[in-house]
Amino acid sequence: MPDYTDLLYEFDGGVATITLNRPDRLNAITMPMLGSLSKALRDADMDPEVRVIVITGAGRGFCAGLDLKEVAAGTGIGGDGGGLATARFDLAGSPPLVLHTADKPVICALNGAAAGYGMDLALGCDIRIASTEAKLAAVFTKRGILPESGGSWLLPRLIGWAKAAEVVFRGMTLSAQESLELGLVNRVVEPDELMPVTNEIAAEIAANAPLAVQATKRMMRLGLEETFEANVHHVFLQLLPLFQTEDFKEGIQSFLQKRPAQFKGR
Repeated sequence: MPDYTDLLYEFDGGVATITLNRPDRLNAITMPMLGSLSKALRDADMDPEVRVIVITGAGRGFCAGLDLKEVAAGTGIGGDGGGLATARFDLAGSPPLVLHTADKPVICALNGAAAGYGMDLALGCDIRIASTEAKLAAVFTKRGILPESGGSWLLPRLIGWAKAAEVVFRGMTLSAQESLELGLVNRVVEPDELMPVTNEIAAEIAANAPLAVQATKRMMRLGLEETFEANVHHVFLQLLPLFQTEDFKEGIQSFLQKRPAQFKGR
C-alpha cells in the first residue's frame, strides 16, 4: 500500500476509504496532503478492485480547511514558500479536479465540521452522509478569499443561485440539519451510525455492475454542460459496449433466475 502523507487508506469489499488524518489540527490541509489526496483518489479510481470511494476525517472534525498556520508562515498555499505565486500550480492534478473527474462514486462521511476547503471537498463528493455533529462552514469571505476548490461552481448547481449567494456572501456556517434542509447532504445520522450507514450505502452501490455505475456517473457529469440531444447520443455510445459485457449478461440471467447478481466488472 502506498505511503500517503497524513492520510489513511483502507480497502475492504470493493470500498476504498480515505481518511484525513491530522486529528490534532482538525484535519487541516497542508501542501503535502494535497498531493497525497490527489494520489489516493487517483489510485482508488484506477484500481479495478475499487467500486466505491469513501472520504472521511479522523477525530472530531472532517476538515478545518487549509492549514492557516502554514499559510501565515508563508509555507502553505498563498505564500511564496508554497510556490503558488511564482510557479505553475498543477491544477489538473489538484484534488478538486481529480475528484470531479473520478468515475468511481465518492461518498463523503461528514464526521464533523467541514470549513473552507473542507466544505468544497465535501461538496465535490457525489453523496454526503452527515453526523448530527457535522457543520458546513462557508467562511471564505471571512478569510479574504473565495471558494477556491470547486465550491463556487458546485454550490449554485446544488442549491440554486439565490441560496448559494446567501450562504457564501454571508459566510454562513450551516448545521447538519440546515444542510439537509438545503439539500447539501443526503441524510443526517447519529455519530455512532455515520460509518455503518455510509458503509451500508457503499456496499449497496458496490454490489451493482461497476462499469454501469461508472458510465452512469460519467454521463451525469458530462450532462451538466451539454444539451439534452448531445447527452442522449453520448449515453447511447456508452450503452453499446455495456451490452457486450459479462456483467450485462449476468444482470439478465440473475433477473430471470431470481437470484442476486454477481458482477465482476467485465
